[in-house]
Amino acid sequence: MSMQKVSLQKKLCCLTPGRVTLATLREIYHGTVTLSLDPQAIDAVVKAQQTVEAIVNHGDVVYGINTGFGKLAQTTIAKDHLAELQRNLVLSHSVGLGKPLPDDVVRLVLASKIISLARGHSGVRMNVIDSLLRLFNAGVMPVIPEKGSVGASGDLAPLAHLSLMLLGEGNVRINGEELPAVAGLKMAGVEPLVLGPKEGLALLNGTQVSTALALRGLFEGEKVFGAGLVAGALSLEAIKGSVKPFDARIHEARGQTGQIEVAAAVRALLADSEIVDSHQHCGRVQDPYSIRCVPQVMGACLDNLRHAARVLQIEANAASDNPLVFSETGEVISGGNFHAEPVAFAADIIALAVAEIGAISERRLALLLDTGLSGLPPFLVKEGGINSGFMIAQVTAAALASENKSLAHPGSVDSLPTSANQEDHVSMATYAARRLGDMCFNTAAVVGIEAMAAAQGIEFSRPLRSSPVMEQVFSGVRERVAFLDKDRLLAPDIESMRQWGASGELPAVIIQLFPSTMA
Repeated sequence: MSMQKVSLQKKLCCLTPGRVTLATLREIYHGTVTLSLDPQAIDAVVKAQQTVEAIVNHGDVVYGINTGFGKLAQTTIAKDHLAELQRNLVLSHSVGLGKPLPDDVVRLVLASKIISLARGHSGVRMNVIDSLLRLFNAGVMPVIPEKGSVGASGDLAPLAHLSLMLLGEGNVRINGEELPAVAGLKMAGVEPLVLGPKEGLALLNGTQVSTALALRGLFEGEKVFGAGLVAGALSLEAIKGSVKPFDARIHEARGQTGQIEVAAAVRALLADSEIVDSHQHCGRVQDPYSIRCVPQVMGACLDNLRHAARVLQIEANAASDNPLVFSETGEVISGGNFHAEPVAFAADIIALAVAEIGAISERRLALLLDTGLSGLPPFLVKEGGINSGFMIAQVTAAALASENKSLAHPGSVDSLPTSANQEDHVSMATYAARRLGDMCFNTAAVVGIEAMAAAQGIEFSRPLRSSPVMEQVFSGVRERVAFLDKDRLLAPDIESMRQWGASGELPAVIIQLFPSTMA
């Protein structure tokens, strides 16, 4: 009963396969919705399943329906062994290792698998899709190990662990508690399935795990992007930097969309700042690039995040298993939609953006601590020498930014053949997307440390005040960390500011200026 009450408090979201928006995917990720399927999708699902059934009854030999898989595709399977074939496929492919994927990612995996199957090209029964919907809405999450996929022929191993749940095998997680799958099925009112022809293959094939991990990277990357932009504005105020490089005419002359919007955002953040007004005629000509080129760097990051978002929205709506059923002509055609190269490229693009957000943030932090460049007390603390101030906090930021440089190496350029060279080029999309979690963690910490240091620097300009928007940001920082008047244990402050960097708690002006990515 308690699970039902929780579900009733969530918004009901109707999935229309092929047309699910990023906004809906964000809600799924954050766990704020229950799901239903657009009734108009049912007809295509039924017709595709009838096409598969007709092939079986007629005795035609079609890959994935009555043959072996991969290198064993030439082996024909008798009709009375087809259920065993599908079950064995799930069991034999459940070879994942490592920590279980978190529930927010698993929700995206389940939802995108439902969307893909409901496109009407997979040939599964509606009972399979209904079971996944009921399990999702009951909060029953399959335990999916994070490692074991090369991103073609789809995310085989992790999706096999998802599929185990439908058979009543393996484990599930409910409200953080791990239970046998049979218990989870019972709580959701779902009977274990005996898989029909092609159903095991349809469940295992596809890019849903790599896509879900990449979407997590996108959503978390958007948050650190916003935090990095706000931290940069705080740093500009702290060093009394010039706002002239943010003049709209400069950015219109170049024409890059993201750059134009970032410059406008910084101008809006600093509107009516007493600190800006206090040094309009100070003669300062040029700030270091980490301040002056915020629109150029962060604008490029924004453009790349938006491109990745478009790719991932398409992929989350895709029919990406193999073979695909085209019931209009009664054909079942083998192809390669399971190859996750688009996802791998999108994940690599997100990785570049997240790494650069952290890299330029760390440089601004270093600038704040350098009294010769910033004009602020060395390491932002009085009585330097007896106090080290933010000296080693910057070392932590440097370590994390440098780690991200290694993690940003493209996953998509790697490939290792599998299945006796039948699968001779793979995408490595699952790793490419999975490493984004660590990268976003690192960058959230870097921009959090920068914001903490910049707030410290602004204190040295008092009683001058920044803009109303930035004073609200400053107050939010001070709610998390106090002014550093002398050395203290900083690790708890850094963790608190990492959480700030990952929270998505951004000024309204940022959300309003970037609705396509921040909504």
